[in-house]
Amino acid sequence: MKSKLILTALLSVSLMACGQETPKVKHKKAKTAANSGTKTVKFANAVDPICNMPTEADMKDTAVYKNKKYGFCSAYCKDEFKKNPEKYAKK
Repeated sequence: MKSKLILTALLSVSLMACGQETPKVKHKKAKTAANSGTKTVKFANAVDPICNMPTEADMKDTAVYKNKKYGFCSAYCKDEFKKNPEKYAKK
């Protein structure tokens, strides 16, 4: 009985010690326009007018309306904008 108690205590301590260990993982650095080889683009909108997601300089889904370039997080949002750009350009 005493050995089971000691074994349980040791197992509990070792499990708790493993749970607190930090993982040794190297994270990739986020690509920025400066180091990704793409040029920086300034959009007329700071956020996607459809879903309110912030725009980034390397967004691929774009549309031009009244000589202004708008950035979108996805093709869906771009297509929605194109259906009624006047409604969304005011945002």
